[in-house]
Amino acid sequence: MSKNILIIGASSGIGEATAHVLINKGFTVFSASRTTPSIAGIKHVTWDALNPDNTVFNELPDVLDGLIYCPGTINLKPFQRLSQDDFKNDFQVNVLGAVSVIQAVLPKLKKSSSASIILYSTVAVKIGMGFHASVASAKGAIEGLTRSLAAEFASNKIRVNCIAPSLTATPLAKNLLSSEEKVEASNKRHPIGRFGHAKDIANISAFLVSEEASWITGQILNVDGGMSAIKMI
Repeated sequence: MSKNILIIGASSGIGEATAHVLINKGFTVFSASRTTPSIAGIKHVTWDALNPDNTVFNELPDVLDGLIYCPGTINLKPFQRLSQDDFKNDFQVNVLGAVSVIQAVLPKLKKSSSASIILYSTVAVKIGMGFHASVASAKGAIEGLTRSLAAEFASNKIRVNCIAPSLTATPLAKNLLSSEEKVEASNKRHPIGRFGHAKDIANISAFLVSEEASWITGQILNVDGGMSAIKMI
């Protein structure tokens, strides 16, 4: 029987790439976001992280085997230029949106024999990067949420993991890769010699919702070209 996976944010970037990978592997994929994905065979409901209406999830099947929460923000400013609203917006999109969805679909996940939740952080939580105070604070909360829910949901056979990428070529990050100079500088910052692509993260996401990852929970996986673990000499 095909597994039912809900992706929040499958209309672009990592979410879209993950949807394609999962569909190709035989999963049944459902989408929720403001924009309808241009992906054949995907059922979509409209949902906004800034104004979540969780009644839309009543349209989904009674059993969900996976939830992948992709919405994120890249709001890079000097700390003194970050407003309270900047912090609130980043926290709403990254953390409270995820909390809202998880609470809404948890009964459906509990009906699965082996469900998986995937959240996303950033390498900036682990290594500390200037101008990332707001988004890194929000993503740090996501890492804490991951470990707490992994512990709480283990008895329900629901695994919870988090992927922490470095810079990945998505529409959200387009301004960081908008010139040849920025591309070259981004490549040089990664020990492996290049920045990430959406499919790099999508492949790990697809693995984590599969049965092959059935003994992995409570983990923060740094998928970042070596940035968080390697210092080149």
